Amino acid sequence: MKASTERKIIRWIHILFSIPIVGFIYGPVAELPEAANAVRFLFFPAIVLSGLWLWKGAWIKKHLLN
Repeated sequence: MKASTERKIIRWIHILFSIPIVGFIYGPVAELPEAANAVRFLFFPAIVLSGLWLWKGAWIKKHLLN
């Protein structure tokens, strides 16, 4: 996979998984236990990991994976 394609996929994952965070903050998602747990334990860690990969992915590939 080309680096630009990988970056686009990870960027879209980052953007799409951030939508439930907005619902958690501004909407009634925080009052629904199942939805709140999904945001806390699925979406938020995915956003953090994808953001770190977008930020330091090249460094990780260069230093840790080779």
